[in-house]
Amino acid sequence: MTYRDYLSEGVRYSVHHNSFPPAPAGSALKRRLEECREQGRAALIGYLPVGYPTVDESIQAAIALGRNGADIIELGVPYSDPVMDGPVIQKATAHAIENGFRLKDVFRAVHEITEATSAVVVVMTYWNPVLSYGVDEFARDLSAAGGAGIITPDLVPDEASAWFEASEKYQLDRVFLAAISSSDERLAMISRASSGFVYAVSVMGVTGMRQSVNNAASELVQHLREADAPAVCVGLGVSRREHVEEIGQYADGVIVGTALVKALESDGVEGVAVLTRQLAGKNDE
Repeated sequence: MTYRDYLSEGVRYSVHHNSFPPAPAGSALKRRLEECREQGRAALIGYLPVGYPTVDESIQAAIALGRNGADIIELGVPYSDPVMDGPVIQKATAHAIENGFRLKDVFRAVHEITEATSAVVVVMTYWNPVLSYGVDEFARDLSAAGGAGIITPDLVPDEASAWFEASEKYQLDRVFLAAISSSDERLAMISRASSGFVYAVSVMGVTGMRQSVNNAASELVQHLREADAPAVCVGLGVSRREHVEEIGQYADGVIVGTALVKALESDGVEGVAVLTRQLAGKNDE
């Protein structure tokens, strides 16, 4: 399928007519976020790329995430042009590609992680790999593996008609990104198009660990709530328990990526387990 073909597909859903599919019946993401809310806390969401340092080790690291406090796991799909990723994640995904990563490894990882943990698993991917695999086929195989949905950092609702069709067909959640620079009109569209949650980007630029969390994040979350977002989770720059506690006061979920990849790089699967427990506040248990 060419990109032109992709854009012409799925005309049933049109952003110009505010036409988006409903949220999946029995959404695992919605249910998990509600469970965390009932417990009086934000969900802890951890990101790791599939295939780093090997496919098997990446699966074991993600299982460690789920067994040590992560409520939701983001599995990143390595891609040759990761425009939104910082140097730590770029290095890890490049290593995975050089080491023979294949897209089918994602579905194997999702299946094994969902079998081994109670964490809800979503895939974070740039759109070109999905397009190359086939939108319907990717959605079908992700659903069959036990995945809950896809986070699409470079796909906007305006160009997501085929994804709307496939996500409704296979009952998968759609997570679009919202930035602090987004207009009110754009935030409203993203909120209507998303299910599960909206991924609120708390800083401008690429991913990476930061000493403090941008204060604009809370304002962005408020704007998204006013736009009726299904839920709002904040990512980019989160690396410490203090960040989790701070963001958890106003967001539905807190997303950690670079810090976990660094822990995996330096201390392996056990390093991921230790950091996850720290982020989840489980050190004293």
